[in-house]
Amino acid sequence: MAEERRNYDEKLAHILRTAAAIFADKGYHEASIRDISRATGVSLSGLYYYFSSKEELLYLIQDHCFTTLAENLDQLLAQEPDGLRRFQLMVENHLRFFVNNMKEMKVLSHELDSLTGEFRQTVNAKKRQYTDVCSGVLQAVAPAGTKIDARVAIFALFGMMNWIYNWYHPDRDVPVAKLAEDMSQLFLRGFLTGAAGGAEWRSGAALEPSPSIWRT
Repeated sequence: MAEERRNYDEKLAHILRTAAAIFADKGYHEASIRDISRATGVSLSGLYYYFSSKEELLYLIQDHCFTTLAENLDQLLAQEPDGLRRFQLMVENHLRFFVNNMKEMKVLSHELDSLTGEFRQTVNAKKRQYTDVCSGVLQAVAPAGTKIDARVAIFALFGMMNWIYNWYHPDRDVPVAKLAEDMSQLFLRGFLTGAAGGAEWRSGAALEPSPSIWRT
């Protein structure tokens, strides 16, 4: 039984990784199960042994990614009591997972709205759980009296990290550890740190509203 389960899991992982690459390159709606059958070498009937529909296949990719990402983070945080180090581990875990799974991350970023019903609810629940954990790690290092909204802060951080598939190239950019270090420094201390106390922020509230491009 253990051998059968291992073979099943390995075949499913192969199908999910191949399907993620096809969805990332062609788009979920443009890709077909026949495309995946040709790329994996698994017959159509063989594929449907692992999932019942293309939407379930998309769900399995997203569910597997969020589950793995969250479990990896839980293991790292369980061994580290220091707040700042926990933040650094969170950033590096997120970035390292994304770098090692670029196609999957593109699918996560672009195709969540393609899920419906229970599939979408389940993935959204896992996203919320992961976001809550990351938000807690971030708030633990926030200085007393900070006026920055926690929701703004955590999604700004995700915005920095989630789109690296658009520009990051492991063969010519900095290693992942350096990438995580630089992003952590930028997020926590800002680009202007070290410049005579930093630049003073001035609200743009007094500015005139930007005109509509359609206004004549």
